[in-house]
Amino acid sequence: MCEQCGPVDGAERAAADLGPVGLSRRGLLLGAGAGLGVVLTGASGLASPAVAAPSAAGSLKNGQWCNPARGHFPKGGHYGAPRGGGPHAGQDVTNSVGTAIHAAAAGTVLRRGSGVLGGRSGNGLVISHGGGRYTYYGHLHRFRVGLNARVGAGQRIADMGATGNVTGPHLHFEVHSGGLGGITNPVGYLAARGVDLGGGWPTLDPGAGGATVKALQYVLTRRGHELLADGDYGAVSVRAVRAFQSARELVADGQVGPKTWPHLVYTLRQGHSGSHVRGLQTVLNKHSAGLAVDGGFGSVTRTAVRAFQGANRLVVDGEAGPKTWTALVG
Repeated sequence: MCEQCGPVDGAERAAADLGPVGLSRRGLLLGAGAGLGVVLTGASGLASPAVAAPSAAGSLKNGQWCNPARGHFPKGGHYGAPRGGGPHAGQDVTNSVGTAIHAAAAGTVLRRGSGVLGGRSGNGLVISHGGGRYTYYGHLHRFRVGLNARVGAGQRIADMGATGNVTGPHLHFEVHSGGLGGITNPVGYLAARGVDLGGGWPTLDPGAGGATVKALQYVLTRRGHELLADGDYGAVSVRAVRAFQSARELVADGQVGPKTWPHLVYTLRQGHSGSHVRGLQTVLNKHSAGLAVDGGFGSVTRTAVRAFQGANRLVVDGEAGPKTWTALVG
């Protein structure tokens, strides 16, 4: 757990200190209190590139966000927990050093280094997601992306560590909305977007899109619904989900959540082939596997499954069962 892990008011800094090493205490307070955006600058002093906000869907549970790390919530590591300099600004997720850290959404790496935000110790990354939204990943052991890199949702960006002022290895995860400094509860923010930061199945609503939707379509095709795997959870796919839910005596609402996912996915192992394997390969690629989506569960796919399991501290057996699927689609 963080001993000094991102208190809202940060470290004592000069009001004009908006350089590459951190935000000012005043800037953080103004951003959080007034809801105003803070322009984040790089070492050149120029505004760093931002990512355009995705088009709005009918629901926030649109498949654009995912779980940044597997682990458990330590006691006292929750948002708002008392800290010496102010309330805890994020959520801690505890696991061992080297556990994979994934981008919570697509964006651009705006800061990378040590002490990149005021009051946060150790190695950290800041990613801009456009529209005044940012995520912060703290206490990292190893960086896997560079400054200004464009990253996709679920891409591996770092390894969990214990750098800075901590009592043990964990990810300190923050969400800033309405500008950098507009700190919000990351558990609630992700839950509203269909993501269980605690590690459960995600939720997709009609209108969602992306790699997880494409995997859903591949699996539904294996279930007999013959869908185009285009990553668009539109009317045709929604009808297929409702038909599947009705056949399994589930609530036929078209929402793919914790009650539907376990009935959809297959336990897959080497030697299997078909569209359900394409779905598996699609979500493995979301997490940086780099596989050919050919529907064949051969040795290369098995190696990718084992690598993902090891990096996310799952049982490394090369078999894609419910726990591995939960981590992949979540």
